[in-house]
Order: sequence, then structure tokens, then C-alpha cells
Amino acid sequence: MKQTIRAIGLASLILWLIVIIFTATLVYSAFQIGVVFGEMQMSTSEGTATLSLPFSIDNKGFYDISDLNITTILLDGNGASVLNSSTIVPLISSGNEVDTMHNISISLDQVESNSLYYLLFNDTTLNVNESLALKYAHVIWLRVFTNFTIPWGAPLHNLTIGEVSVNAHNTTHVKAILPFGFQNHSFFNLTGTMRVEIVNTLNQQVGAGTTNMDAPSHSSCETQMEVLVPLVYGGFKEARLYFDTSVFSYGPMVMPIG
Repeated sequence: MKQTIRAIGLASLILWLIVIIFTATLVYSAFQIGVVFGEMQMSTSEGTATLSLPFSIDNKGFYDISDLNITTILLDGNGASVLNSSTIVPLISSGNEVDTMHNISISLDQVESNSLYYLLFNDTTLNVNESLALKYAHVIWLRVFTNFTIPWGAPLHNLTIGEVSVNAHNTTHVKAILPFGFQNHSFFNLTGTMRVEIVNTLNQQVGAGTTNMDAPSHSSCETQMEVLVPLVYGGFKEARLYFDTSVFSYGPMVMPIG
């Protein structure tokens, strides 16, 4: 009986030593993990703007890192979700280093369906929820959260139609000249076309035209469009604008004339 008790006591002591050693090496190893973030890069492709954040993790500890998950959630000022993007690294073995990229993509083609179309025309502040989670030594979960805000610059900020003038053209039509202006406050260049449909006071479309747009990031764009309308057009009521650019398509944007 005494031998049994002695054996149990010895086993308990060994177990506690293992727990203490594991805990000590675990804490030490956790401080040996190096995380380095590079410079964020931006690209646009097929209607999607992507921010790419390169980062590397150097696991100099004694244990593996698994199920690494970096998640970015972008919210507007009303709490509506703009995007949710995650990057997962399945395994970083002890003594190894991994270089990868966390991509944050926003498709402006989706802003209309998400009732976020105002982001095309209005500057605002976006809330960013950032989280990093990983499993260390295949046992312990570690999680880190942070929140911050970033400014959002609208690609069609302060879109306006100037005073419309009408000039004679021929015996059946007159020429309506519509001046347009906006500022591209976004981080991407804006190129594409803008189509305009002119509607009269009887809610009839009386003319339409298309013009090219070219507004580099953080620049102004001013242009004018000449549209032929019938000689008796009934008075102008509104313009319906349709945008087809390298980053998004949107329309109609209805603006009063006069």
C-alpha cells in the first residue's frame, strides 16, 4: 500500500514538473515569435480595389503555430458592413518563418446592393476591427483584437451639374451643353465613361450622350457634354447619370437640372 501511495506521489510530482516546464517553455517561446508588417500596396482589377498588407512571422519558439487567422472587418459610421476579409496560415513549424500577404478587397460594384452607394459620392470615416488568432503548441488559443478608424475618400465627391446652356443646331434640334465637375478623393485612379440621359418636365427622355472620364487619385475633373434634344423639348427636369469605370459601375444617379 505504501509503495502504491509512493508511486502515485512520484507520478504526481513528475506530472507537475512536466506542467511547469511546459508552461515555462511556452511563455518563453511566445516571446520568441517575431511579426513584421510591410508597406501596404494598392491595386485594382475587374471592379475590385485591393489593399495588400505583406507580413512575416518568424517562429523561433519551441512549439508550432497553427490555424493563424488575420481578419479585417470594415464598417461604415452606421455600423453597416463594408467588407470582411480573412487570411489563414495553416501551420508555421517551430524554427520556420512564413512570408505571406493579407489582402483587403472591396468591390464597389456591390455598394448599391448593400445600400452603401453613398460611399461613391461622400467622404466619411470607416471603422476597422482587426483581429489575430492562432493556436500555439496545438493546444492554447491566443487572440488579439484592435479597433481604429480610417478616412474614406469618395471617387465622385461633390458631383455637380453647372448651368445648362442651349444653342441652336438645326431646324429640328437644339444643342444642350451640360458642364459636370467632381473631385476624385479616392486612393485609386478613375477612368471610364459617364452616360447622361436628359428628362423633360413631362418625365420623357429627350436626349442622351456619353463622355469619357479621366480623374487621377486626389484630383479634380471638369468636363462638359453636348446633347442634341428636340427643338420643342418641354423644359429640362433632371439628368440621369450612369458610370462605367475601371473600378465600379453605377446608375442611375438622378440630379435636377435648372
